[in-house]
Amino acid sequence: MPEIKKVTARGKTRYRFVIDIGLDPVTGKRRQLTVTKDTSTEAKNEMARIQHQRAVGTFVAPSKMTVEQLVDVWLALVTPDVEVKTARSYVDAMAYVKTRLGAKPVQQLTEEDVTEMVTWMLTSARRIGGKPGTGLSVRTVDLTLGRLRAVLVLGMRRSILARNVAEYVTVPKAARKAARAKKRERKPWNEDEVKQFLAGIRDVREYGGWMLTFIAERPAEVCGARWEEDIDLENGTTTVNNTRTLAYDPSLPRGERSVVVEKDTKTEAGERALPLPLPTWVGLKAFRKIQVAERLAAGEAYEGSGYVMVDALGRPWKTDKLRREAYKLMDATGVRRVTLYMARHAILSWLANNGVPDTVVSAWAGHTDLSFTKRVYVHPDPQSLRAGSDKLAELLG
Repeated sequence: MPEIKKVTARGKTRYRFVIDIGLDPVTGKRRQLTVTKDTSTEAKNEMARIQHQRAVGTFVAPSKMTVEQLVDVWLALVTPDVEVKTARSYVDAMAYVKTRLGAKPVQQLTEEDVTEMVTWMLTSARRIGGKPGTGLSVRTVDLTLGRLRAVLVLGMRRSILARNVAEYVTVPKAARKAARAKKRERKPWNEDEVKQFLAGIRDVREYGGWMLTFIAERPAEVCGARWEEDIDLENGTTTVNNTRTLAYDPSLPRGERSVVVEKDTKTEAGERALPLPLPTWVGLKAFRKIQVAERLAAGEAYEGSGYVMVDALGRPWKTDKLRREAYKLMDATGVRRVTLYMARHAILSWLANNGVPDTVVSAWAGHTDLSFTKRVYVHPDPQSLRAGSDKLAELLG
Protein backbone atom coordinates (compact mmCIF):
# COMPACT_ATOMS: atom_id res chain seq x y z
CA MET A 1 0.00 0.00 0.00
CA PRO A 2 1.42 3.43 -0.86
CA GLU A 3 2.84 5.42 2.02
CA ILE A 4 1.59 8.90 2.81
CA LYS A 5 4.46 11.21 3.70
CA LYS A 6 4.68 14.68 5.16
CA VAL A 7 6.36 17.25 2.94
CA THR A 8 7.24 20.77 3.94
CA ALA A 9 7.69 23.64 1.52
CA ARG A 10 7.82 27.34 2.35
CA GLY A 11 6.89 26.62 5.94
CA LYS A 12 3.73 24.68 5.03
CA THR A 13 3.24 20.98 5.75
CA ARG A 14 1.32 18.89 3.22
CA TYR A 15 0.72 15.17 2.64
CA ARG A 16 1.92 13.30 -0.43
CA PHE A 17 1.77 9.77 -1.81
CA VAL A 18 2.90 8.06 -5.02
CA ILE A 19 0.62 5.38 -6.47
CA ASP A 20 0.97 2.95 -9.35
CA ILE A 21 -1.74 3.61 -11.96
CA GLY A 22 -0.93 0.93 -14.53
CA LEU A 23 0.54 1.07 -18.02
CA ASP A 24 0.47 4.02 -20.39
CA PRO A 25 -2.21 3.23 -23.05
CA VAL A 26 -0.01 4.56 -25.85
CA THR A 27 3.58 3.68 -24.87
CA GLY A 28 2.87 0.66 -22.67
CA LYS A 29 5.25 1.93 -19.97
CA ARG A 30 4.51 1.74 -16.25
CA ARG A 31 3.03 4.92 -14.80
CA GLN A 32 2.89 6.42 -11.34
CA LEU A 33 0.80 9.31 -10.06
CA THR A 34 2.01 11.75 -7.38
CA VAL A 35 -0.79 13.26 -5.30
CA THR A 36 -0.34 16.06 -2.74
CA LYS A 37 -3.10 17.17 -0.32
CA ASP A 38 -3.34 19.74 2.45
CA THR A 39 -4.38 17.28 5.17
CA SER A 40 -3.73 13.65 6.01
CA THR A 41 -7.46 12.87 5.77
CA GLU A 42 -7.71 14.32 2.28
CA ALA A 43 -4.69 12.28 1.19
CA LYS A 44 -6.19 9.05 2.63
CA ASN A 45 -9.55 9.70 0.97
CA GLU A 46 -7.95 10.42 -2.41
CA MET A 47 -5.83 7.28 -2.19
CA ALA A 48 -8.92 5.23 -1.34
CA ARG A 49 -10.83 6.76 -4.27
CA ILE A 50 -8.07 5.96 -6.75
CA GLN A 51 -7.67 2.41 -5.47
CA HIS A 52 -11.42 1.76 -5.65
CA GLN A 53 -11.76 3.18 -9.16
CA ARG A 54 -8.78 1.16 -10.35
CA ALA A 55 -10.35 -1.97 -8.86
CA VAL A 56 -13.67 -1.45 -10.68
CA GLY A 57 -12.07 -0.17 -13.88
CA THR A 58 -13.33 3.43 -13.80
CA PHE A 59 -10.12 5.23 -12.90
CA VAL A 60 -8.89 7.85 -15.35
CA ALA A 61 -5.38 9.15 -14.82
CA PRO A 62 -4.48 12.74 -15.69
CA SER A 63 -3.20 12.94 -19.26
CA LYS A 64 -1.73 15.65 -21.46
CA MET A 65 -2.89 13.88 -24.64
CA THR A 66 -4.59 16.22 -27.11
CA VAL A 67 -7.64 15.51 -29.24
CA GLU A 68 -5.42 15.35 -32.31
CA GLN A 69 -3.13 12.76 -30.71
CA LEU A 70 -6.06 10.52 -29.79
CA VAL A 71 -7.50 10.91 -33.30
CA ASP A 72 -4.17 9.78 -34.77
CA VAL A 73 -4.10 6.73 -32.49
CA TRP A 74 -7.62 5.82 -33.66
CA LEU A 75 -6.80 6.33 -37.34
CA ALA A 76 -3.72 4.14 -37.03
CA LEU A 77 -5.92 1.38 -35.61
CA VAL A 78 -8.86 1.48 -38.02
CA THR A 79 -7.51 2.51 -41.43
CA PRO A 80 -5.38 -0.60 -42.17
CA ASP A 81 -8.48 -2.84 -42.08
CA VAL A 82 -10.69 -0.89 -44.49
CA GLU A 83 -10.67 -0.07 -48.19
CA VAL A 84 -8.61 2.87 -49.44
CA LYS A 85 -11.68 5.00 -50.12
CA THR A 86 -13.16 4.30 -46.67
CA ALA A 87 -9.85 5.07 -44.98
CA ARG A 88 -9.70 8.37 -46.84
CA SER A 89 -13.23 9.23 -45.66
CA TYR A 90 -12.07 8.69 -42.06
CA VAL A 91 -9.06 10.96 -42.55
CA ASP A 92 -11.23 13.65 -44.19
CA ALA A 93 -13.83 13.50 -41.41
CA MET A 94 -11.18 13.81 -38.72
CA ALA A 95 -9.56 16.78 -40.49
CA TYR A 96 -12.47 18.94 -39.28
CA VAL A 97 -12.01 17.68 -35.72
CA LYS A 98 -8.28 18.37 -35.84
CA THR A 99 -8.79 21.86 -37.23
CA ARG A 100 -11.33 22.91 -34.63
CA LEU A 101 -10.47 20.84 -31.55
CA GLY A 102 -7.12 19.19 -32.23
CA ALA A 103 -4.95 21.28 -29.89
CA LYS A 104 -7.27 20.89 -26.91
CA PRO A 105 -6.30 18.38 -24.17
CA VAL A 106 -8.74 15.53 -24.70
CA GLN A 107 -9.60 15.35 -21.00
CA GLN A 108 -10.73 18.99 -21.17
CA LEU A 109 -13.00 18.40 -24.17
CA THR A 110 -16.62 19.25 -23.37
CA GLU A 111 -20.01 18.66 -24.94
CA GLU A 112 -20.14 22.41 -25.63
CA ASP A 113 -16.88 22.14 -27.61
CA VAL A 114 -18.35 19.43 -29.83
CA THR A 115 -21.60 21.37 -30.28
CA GLU A 116 -19.62 24.45 -31.30
CA MET A 117 -17.71 22.35 -33.85
CA VAL A 118 -21.02 21.16 -35.34
CA THR A 119 -22.20 24.77 -35.68
CA TRP A 120 -18.93 25.73 -37.35
CA MET A 121 -19.17 22.85 -39.80
CA LEU A 122 -22.75 23.72 -40.73
CA THR A 123 -21.97 27.39 -41.31
CA SER A 124 -18.40 28.04 -42.43
CA ALA A 125 -16.06 25.00 -42.46
CA ARG A 126 -15.95 24.34 -46.20
CA ARG A 127 -12.55 24.66 -47.83
CA ILE A 128 -12.91 22.61 -51.05
CA GLY A 129 -15.75 21.25 -53.18
CA GLY A 130 -17.68 24.52 -53.17
CA LYS A 131 -17.43 28.11 -52.05
CA PRO A 132 -14.83 28.40 -49.25
CA GLY A 133 -16.25 29.57 -45.95
CA THR A 134 -19.72 28.12 -46.49
CA GLY A 135 -21.36 25.31 -44.57
CA LEU A 136 -20.95 21.59 -45.12
CA SER A 137 -23.75 19.11 -45.69
CA VAL A 138 -25.63 17.51 -42.82
CA ARG A 139 -24.37 14.14 -44.06
CA THR A 140 -20.75 15.28 -43.70
CA VAL A 141 -21.40 16.55 -40.18
CA ASP A 142 -23.12 13.29 -39.25
CA LEU A 143 -20.18 11.27 -40.55
CA THR A 144 -17.71 13.41 -38.62
CA LEU A 145 -19.73 13.13 -35.41
CA GLY A 146 -19.91 9.37 -35.81
CA ARG A 147 -16.16 9.05 -36.23
CA LEU A 148 -15.49 11.41 -33.30
CA ARG A 149 -17.71 9.29 -31.06
CA ALA A 150 -15.65 6.25 -32.06
CA VAL A 151 -12.44 8.11 -31.21
CA LEU A 152 -13.74 9.02 -27.76
CA VAL A 153 -14.91 5.44 -27.16
CA LEU A 154 -11.30 4.40 -27.77
CA GLY A 155 -10.24 6.98 -25.19
CA MET A 156 -12.65 5.44 -22.66
CA ARG A 157 -11.49 1.92 -23.49
CA ARG A 158 -7.91 2.93 -22.81
CA SER A 159 -8.80 4.70 -19.56
CA ILE A 160 -7.94 8.12 -20.92
CA LEU A 161 -11.53 9.41 -20.68
CA ALA A 162 -14.32 8.90 -18.18
CA ARG A 163 -17.17 9.62 -20.63
CA ASN A 164 -17.94 10.26 -24.28
CA VAL A 165 -18.82 13.96 -24.51
CA ALA A 166 -19.94 13.57 -28.15
CA GLU A 167 -22.46 10.82 -27.38
CA TYR A 168 -25.53 13.04 -27.25
CA VAL A 169 -24.46 15.83 -29.60
CA THR A 170 -26.60 15.88 -32.73
CA VAL A 171 -27.20 18.03 -35.79
CA PRO A 172 -29.89 20.64 -34.99
CA LYS A 173 -33.41 19.89 -36.28
CA ALA A 174 -33.48 23.15 -38.24
CA ALA A 175 -30.39 22.10 -40.20
CA ARG A 176 -31.91 18.69 -40.94
CA LYS A 177 -35.15 20.31 -42.10
CA ALA A 178 -33.23 22.64 -44.42
CA ALA A 179 -31.26 19.69 -45.79
CA ARG A 180 -34.48 17.77 -46.51
CA ALA A 181 -35.94 20.78 -48.31
CA LYS A 182 -32.81 21.11 -50.42
CA LYS A 183 -32.88 17.40 -51.19
CA ARG A 184 -36.48 17.66 -52.40
CA GLU A 185 -35.34 20.28 -54.90
CA ARG A 186 -33.01 17.72 -56.52
CA LYS A 187 -35.61 15.78 -58.44
CA PRO A 188 -34.69 12.86 -60.68
CA TRP A 189 -35.72 12.92 -64.31
CA ASN A 190 -39.31 12.15 -65.14
CA GLU A 191 -40.31 9.75 -67.90
CA ASP A 192 -40.30 12.43 -70.62
CA GLU A 193 -36.78 13.58 -69.69
CA VAL A 194 -35.41 10.03 -69.78
CA LYS A 195 -36.91 9.50 -73.24
CA GLN A 196 -35.63 12.88 -74.46
CA PHE A 197 -32.09 12.09 -73.31
CA LEU A 198 -32.04 8.61 -74.83
CA ALA A 199 -33.45 9.87 -78.13
CA GLY A 200 -30.80 12.57 -78.22
CA ILE A 201 -27.84 10.21 -77.69
CA ARG A 202 -28.93 7.39 -79.98
CA ASP A 203 -26.16 8.17 -82.48
CA VAL A 204 -23.45 8.69 -79.84
CA ARG A 205 -20.60 6.17 -80.07
CA GLU A 206 -21.05 4.96 -76.47
CA TYR A 207 -24.86 4.71 -76.65
CA GLY A 208 -24.82 1.01 -75.70
CA GLY A 209 -22.60 1.71 -72.71
CA TRP A 210 -24.81 4.55 -71.53
CA MET A 211 -27.73 2.14 -71.58
CA LEU A 212 -26.17 0.38 -68.56
CA THR A 213 -26.89 3.56 -66.59
CA PHE A 214 -30.51 3.26 -67.66
CA ILE A 215 -30.89 -0.17 -66.15
CA ALA A 216 -30.02 1.52 -62.82
CA GLU A 217 -26.37 0.53 -62.55
CA ARG A 218 -24.20 2.73 -60.37
CA PRO A 219 -21.41 4.79 -62.04
CA ALA A 220 -18.72 2.54 -60.54
CA GLU A 221 -20.59 -0.51 -61.84
CA VAL A 222 -20.87 0.95 -65.35
CA CYS A 223 -17.13 1.69 -65.39
CA GLY A 224 -16.36 -1.76 -63.97
CA ALA A 225 -18.46 -3.71 -66.48
CA ARG A 226 -16.36 -6.09 -68.64
CA TRP A 227 -17.35 -7.76 -71.89
CA GLU A 228 -16.09 -11.27 -71.19
CA GLU A 229 -16.85 -11.59 -67.47
CA ASP A 230 -20.05 -9.57 -67.15
CA ILE A 231 -21.90 -9.12 -70.46
CA ASP A 232 -23.59 -12.15 -72.01
CA LEU A 233 -24.97 -10.98 -75.33
CA GLU A 234 -25.95 -14.50 -76.34
CA ASN A 235 -28.36 -14.92 -73.44
CA GLY A 236 -29.12 -11.22 -72.99
CA THR A 237 -27.91 -10.75 -69.41
CA THR A 238 -25.40 -8.69 -67.48
CA THR A 239 -23.80 -9.68 -64.21
CA VAL A 240 -22.95 -6.86 -61.82
CA ASN A 241 -20.02 -8.03 -59.72
CA ASN A 242 -17.21 -5.58 -60.39
CA THR A 243 -16.83 -1.88 -59.59
CA ARG A 244 -14.21 0.58 -60.73
CA THR A 245 -13.98 3.87 -58.89
CA LEU A 246 -11.55 6.59 -57.83
CA ALA A 247 -9.90 7.10 -54.45
CA TYR A 248 -7.55 9.79 -53.18
CA ASP A 249 -4.15 8.73 -51.82
CA PRO A 250 -2.21 11.67 -50.29
CA SER A 251 0.93 9.55 -49.94
CA LEU A 252 1.48 9.65 -53.71
CA PRO A 253 3.18 12.52 -55.60
CA ARG A 254 1.01 15.47 -56.60
CA GLY A 255 -0.80 14.82 -59.84
CA GLU A 256 -0.88 11.06 -59.16
CA ARG A 257 -3.03 10.97 -56.04
CA SER A 258 -6.27 9.95 -57.73
CA VAL A 259 -6.01 6.18 -58.02
CA VAL A 260 -8.38 3.65 -59.53
CA VAL A 261 -9.77 1.12 -57.06
CA GLU A 262 -11.29 -2.01 -58.51
CA LYS A 263 -13.25 -4.39 -56.31
CA ASP A 264 -16.38 -6.47 -56.06
CA THR A 265 -19.72 -5.02 -55.06
CA LYS A 266 -20.36 -3.76 -51.51
CA THR A 267 -22.81 -6.49 -50.56
CA GLU A 268 -23.97 -9.90 -51.70
CA ALA A 269 -27.18 -8.28 -52.94
CA GLY A 270 -25.11 -5.82 -54.97
CA GLU A 271 -23.71 -8.75 -56.94
CA ARG A 272 -26.64 -9.47 -59.22
CA ALA A 273 -27.50 -10.80 -62.67
CA LEU A 274 -29.92 -8.66 -64.66
CA PRO A 275 -31.79 -9.57 -67.85
CA LEU A 276 -31.03 -6.93 -70.45
CA PRO A 277 -34.02 -4.96 -71.76
CA LEU A 278 -34.17 -5.26 -75.56
CA PRO A 279 -32.99 -1.66 -76.26
CA THR A 280 -30.01 -2.16 -73.93
CA TRP A 281 -29.13 -5.49 -75.54
CA VAL A 282 -29.33 -3.95 -79.04
CA GLY A 283 -27.23 -0.96 -77.93
CA LEU A 284 -24.54 -3.14 -76.39
CA LYS A 285 -24.33 -5.36 -79.48
CA ALA A 286 -23.81 -2.29 -81.66
CA PHE A 287 -21.19 -0.88 -79.28
CA ARG A 288 -19.34 -4.20 -79.27
CA LYS A 289 -19.14 -4.13 -83.09
CA ILE A 290 -17.81 -0.55 -82.98
CA GLN A 291 -15.06 -1.57 -80.58
CA VAL A 292 -14.06 -4.58 -82.66
CA ALA A 293 -13.64 -2.31 -85.68
CA GLU A 294 -11.65 0.21 -83.64
CA ARG A 295 -9.35 -2.53 -82.39
CA LEU A 296 -8.62 -3.70 -85.93
CA ALA A 297 -7.98 -0.14 -87.09
CA ALA A 298 -5.66 0.73 -84.18
CA GLY A 299 -3.63 -2.47 -84.24
CA GLU A 300 -0.95 -2.61 -81.54
CA ALA A 301 -1.93 0.84 -80.27
CA TYR A 302 -5.18 -0.62 -78.96
CA GLU A 303 -5.07 -1.28 -75.21
CA GLY A 304 -7.62 -4.08 -75.08
CA SER A 305 -8.56 -3.58 -71.44
CA GLY A 306 -11.75 -5.59 -71.78
CA TYR A 307 -14.06 -2.99 -70.24
CA VAL A 308 -17.29 -1.88 -71.85
CA MET A 309 -16.78 1.86 -71.36
CA VAL A 310 -13.54 2.57 -73.24
CA ASP A 311 -12.28 5.17 -75.68
CA ALA A 312 -11.36 4.50 -79.31
CA LEU A 313 -8.01 3.04 -78.23
CA GLY A 314 -9.49 0.70 -75.65
CA ARG A 315 -8.52 2.77 -72.62
CA PRO A 316 -11.10 2.40 -69.83
CA TRP A 317 -13.14 5.31 -68.57
CA LYS A 318 -12.98 6.40 -64.96
CA THR A 319 -16.01 7.55 -62.99
CA ASP A 320 -14.98 11.22 -63.25
CA LYS A 321 -14.90 10.96 -67.06
CA LEU A 322 -18.26 9.20 -67.03
CA ARG A 323 -19.69 12.11 -65.04
CA ARG A 324 -18.17 14.81 -67.28
CA GLU A 325 -19.34 13.14 -70.47
CA ALA A 326 -22.82 12.67 -69.03
CA TYR A 327 -23.12 16.39 -68.31
CA LYS A 328 -21.99 17.21 -71.85
CA LEU A 329 -24.69 14.95 -73.27
CA MET A 330 -27.34 16.43 -70.98
CA ASP A 331 -26.46 19.90 -72.22
CA ALA A 332 -26.41 18.75 -75.83
CA THR A 333 -29.81 17.07 -75.58
CA GLY A 334 -31.36 19.97 -73.70
CA VAL A 335 -32.39 18.02 -70.61
CA ARG A 336 -31.98 19.17 -67.04
CA ARG A 337 -28.61 18.35 -65.46
CA VAL A 338 -28.82 15.64 -62.82
CA THR A 339 -26.16 13.43 -61.27
CA LEU A 340 -25.82 9.90 -62.59
CA TYR A 341 -27.09 8.71 -59.23
CA MET A 342 -30.27 10.74 -59.79
CA ALA A 343 -30.63 9.10 -63.20
CA ARG A 344 -30.49 5.78 -61.30
CA HIS A 345 -33.20 7.13 -58.99
CA ALA A 346 -35.34 7.96 -62.03
CA ILE A 347 -35.20 4.39 -63.35
CA LEU A 348 -35.94 2.78 -59.99
CA SER A 349 -38.79 5.23 -59.38
CA TRP A 350 -40.27 4.42 -62.79
CA LEU A 351 -40.14 0.68 -62.05
CA ALA A 352 -41.75 1.13 -58.63
CA ASN A 353 -44.40 3.54 -59.88
CA ASN A 354 -45.38 1.33 -62.79
CA GLY A 355 -46.35 -1.84 -61.01
CA VAL A 356 -43.04 -3.69 -60.61
CA PRO A 357 -43.12 -5.46 -57.21
CA ASP A 358 -41.07 -3.83 -54.45
CA THR A 359 -38.95 -6.94 -53.96
CA VAL A 360 -37.99 -6.91 -57.65
CA VAL A 361 -37.12 -3.19 -57.58
CA SER A 362 -34.91 -3.70 -54.51
CA ALA A 363 -33.16 -6.72 -56.02
CA TRP A 364 -32.70 -4.86 -59.31
CA ALA A 365 -31.10 -1.97 -57.43
CA GLY A 366 -28.74 -4.33 -55.60
CA HIS A 367 -30.06 -3.52 -52.12
CA THR A 368 -30.43 -5.81 -49.13
CA ASP A 369 -32.99 -3.53 -47.47
CA LEU A 370 -36.32 -3.14 -49.25
CA SER A 371 -37.34 -0.21 -47.05
CA PHE A 372 -34.10 1.61 -47.94
CA THR A 373 -34.88 1.34 -51.65
CA LYS A 374 -38.38 2.74 -51.18
CA ARG A 375 -37.29 5.45 -48.75
CA VAL A 376 -34.27 6.76 -50.67
CA TYR A 377 -34.72 5.87 -54.32
CA VAL A 378 -38.42 5.88 -55.10
CA HIS A 379 -39.84 9.34 -55.87
CA PRO A 380 -43.51 9.78 -56.77
CA ASP A 381 -43.66 12.16 -59.74
CA PRO A 382 -46.67 13.96 -61.28
CA GLN A 383 -46.90 11.41 -64.04
CA SER A 384 -47.05 8.45 -61.68
CA LEU A 385 -49.42 10.29 -59.34
CA ARG A 386 -51.77 10.79 -62.30
CA ALA A 387 -52.52 7.05 -62.16
CA GLY A 388 -53.74 7.53 -58.61
CA SER A 389 -55.91 10.43 -59.73
CA ASP A 390 -57.43 8.33 -62.51
CA LYS A 391 -58.26 5.56 -60.06
CA LEU A 392 -59.88 8.03 -57.66
CA ALA A 393 -61.93 9.39 -60.54
CA GLU A 394 -63.49 5.93 -60.89
CA LEU A 395 -64.47 6.02 -57.21
CA LEU A 396 -65.58 9.63 -57.04
CA GLY A 397 -67.26 9.83 -60.45
